[in-house]
Amino acid sequence: MTITWFGHSCFRIEAKGGPSTGSGQASILIDPFSKDIGLKPPRVKDDLVLVTHQHYDHNNVEGAPEQAMIIDGPGEYEKQGIYVRGILSFHDKVEGKERGLNTIYVIKAEDMVICHMGDFGQAEFDKNQLDDIGDVDILMLPVGGKYTIDYKEAVQAIGEIEPKIVIPMHYKVKDLKIDVDGPDKFIKELGLTPEKVDPSASLGAGKYKIAKKNLPMEEMKLVVFSM
Repeated sequence: MTITWFGHSCFRIEAKGGPSTGSGQASILIDPFSKDIGLKPPRVKDDLVLVTHQHYDHNNVEGAPEQAMIIDGPGEYEKQGIYVRGILSFHDKVEGKERGLNTIYVIKAEDMVICHMGDFGQAEFDKNQLDDIGDVDILMLPVGGKYTIDYKEAVQAIGEIEPKIVIPMHYKVKDLKIDVDGPDKFIKELGLTPEKVDPSASLGAGKYKIAKKNLPMEEMKLVVFSM
């Protein structure tokens, strides 16, 4: 599996499809953003496109191929052997009254489970949400605060989910016009030495490769992408 980060909350996951698809690959794009945020948006060319909520920095599906499955809310979905569960949550601490709803996505591919929390803003999970999330191998969660949980709340969420790999997102990077904090406070609070994924000429911007056999068995791993 290859995970590419484009900045903000936008990732592309490229994985082998299920048994019924033979050896074919499937591509999942999560939270594509508008160029108005100051970063270069990815071209939408994927089999599945996941939108956590309808804000311009997360819902730019323009140009998506006709055959793409666009998922923008809670429910259970499947395409090309990739399984997705959308879980209802709130963008704020007042049951959506300030910023509306948010969808947490749990993705199953290559016998691994990835959880993308979108713009999760609740003070804490409710029991049903944690039950629906279940066991997670790779957790992508916001850490920049302001519009989502902050770095301390992110560490608390990690303690409840207990993933094998943590990937922070939705934090300040160069050229981003949205006012959020950088990742440094989160990294310090979590207390793990990050494995940094830097852009390279051979792989492009921020690609991370992972297979089930390489998941950490004991200590949690922190993976931080660079722009």
